[in-house]
Amino acid sequence: MNQSSDNTQRTRVRYSMLALVFVNVAINYLDRTNISVAATEMGKDLNLSTVELGYIFSAFGWAYAALQIPGGLIADRFGPRVLYAFCLITWSLATLAQAFIRGFGALFSLRLATGTFEAPSYPINNRVVTSWFPDHERASAIAMYVSGQFIGLAFLTPVLVTIQYYAGWKGLFIVTGLVGLIWGIVWYFFYRDPLDHPRVNQAELDYIEEGGGLFRGKKADAPKVNIWKWENLKQVVSRRTLWGVYIGQFAVNATLWFFLTWFPTYLVKYRGLDFIKSGYLASVPFLAACAGLLLSGFVSDRLVRQGKSVGMARKTPIIIGLLLSVSIIGANYTNDTALVIFFLALAFFGSGMALISWVFVSILSPKHLIGLTGGVFNFMGNLASIVVPIAIGYLAEDGNFAPALVFIGALGFIGACSYIFLVGKIDRGNVVNERIDDQTIIVKE
Repeated sequence: MNQSSDNTQRTRVRYSMLALVFVNVAINYLDRTNISVAATEMGKDLNLSTVELGYIFSAFGWAYAALQIPGGLIADRFGPRVLYAFCLITWSLATLAQAFIRGFGALFSLRLATGTFEAPSYPINNRVVTSWFPDHERASAIAMYVSGQFIGLAFLTPVLVTIQYYAGWKGLFIVTGLVGLIWGIVWYFFYRDPLDHPRVNQAELDYIEEGGGLFRGKKADAPKVNIWKWENLKQVVSRRTLWGVYIGQFAVNATLWFFLTWFPTYLVKYRGLDFIKSGYLASVPFLAACAGLLLSGFVSDRLVRQGKSVGMARKTPIIIGLLLSVSIIGANYTNDTALVIFFLALAFFGSGMALISWVFVSILSPKHLIGLTGGVFNFMGNLASIVVPIAIGYLAEDGNFAPALVFIGALGFIGACSYIFLVGKIDRGNVVNERIDDQTIIVKE
């Protein structure tokens, strides 16, 4: 039962729920990237070529991207509490099993399984934030939980390197798998939706709802909407503005997936750095990405509170970030390790700035199809998790990594152009309300 709000100060339960999502994201990316730390030694033990490693790196993305739309539909259908716990436990089991593989086929299959069970995670994240936070706090909330992937990796990459150094790459998979299993149980016991949480008071619920938060969820008095229709998918793939953010997200993820897969191998194999030293240097770009993400989120929300247009407040940091990500090409023109890390960190700082792009899912999607829109958005963006690792494997096959960095930088420039020319002007004055299945949806073109 929610507490009364009679002249009481509103609670801040939404921040504790955001903290839980933050940890989910950190573990999510821990299990995506542990293979990048293991790759050098694992590749030697399993006799994997550069091209084969590219396919192994991409295996997660094949399943993850393909299941984003079903994952979004599932996130709309089932509650975050049970669904996220199920996902955490199953993908962690797949992670743990990777310690016992003996060849390319088994490893590829288990990476597919990891991607399969992680597929609903970001649509669930977006649903949680949309339920718990008003519009004017949403970019900051998104920045906070997405920062989990960078803060976690920045501080844990040296830990992962140390674990592998002493326990081997198999021990690395065992440890990371067990962490996820335990956290899945913790999530189930502590997460609740706004209307179900025993500590949230009516003042906080009113604050969230009046600010545009959507938390009615699956309560008995909520209108029943059938989301399992082709017409719903058509709505979220037929708008030019949404295609602009879809292409932009592919570009953002192109930089991200270089760092999640090939980055440690690039430092050790192509830049000749010591394995332990590379673990500490690898944390620098992740910290830079986190700084870019947090800066972008808080500045964007502040601009909204100051009355700036949605286009100014939300698009500008993303465009600047994508243009900064092009600076990754600068690493091709120096042999100085400090400068290499500088260019990579600057590019990842820009990529981090652009990661508030999830806010456009809430801005542009029909209210009753936020999960589906998030699924399509994440599907389009995570095609990069398939294309980029494989493309880099082929581009670097002859021992020269420079074309791979040019490829990533060019995609960043394309993403910036997408936001400038396809997304175009977005303003509160362009909002049109339509009625579909007794739900008010927002259309912006």
